[in-house]
Amino acid sequence: MCKYITLYKTLRGLICLLIAVVMIAPIVSYATHHTHTTKTFTGSKVNAGTVTHSKMDGKNVLTLSDDFVVPNTPDPHWQVVDSKGNVYLLQRLDIKGGKVNKSITLPSYIPDVAKVQIWCAWAETLLGEAPFESPVS
Repeated sequence: MCKYITLYKTLRGLICLLIAVVMIAPIVSYATHHTHTTKTFTGSKVNAGTVTHSKMDGKNVLTLSDDFVVPNTPDPHWQVVDSKGNVYLLQRLDIKGGKVNKSITLPSYIPDVAKVQIWCAWAETLLGEAPFESPVS
């Protein structure tokens, strides 16, 4: 009888472990397959860092990598280009108090993103851009 109780506890533990793995696997798979990273920025003033695209609460979010350096220009902004070539000027990179908008939530009217650009709104010039391998939405 004792042998069957031990076997029962072992099987119950294995079943619980299997259920946990089955429940966690889709979450890990979703996180792994639903983030996209650009190539490294290249341009006149921005030549380091990448951007990661992810979904949070059903919204598209872009996040700058830790090695990204804000260019020393008067008015750098986030700017994205969609797969049809439409350009969307977004938030400033610098905000008051020396803080940086390292992450932004894209407006719903932007259908997809082919490239992320850093744009100087004051000089109206492109400082650098980082393309995705294929457009993300």
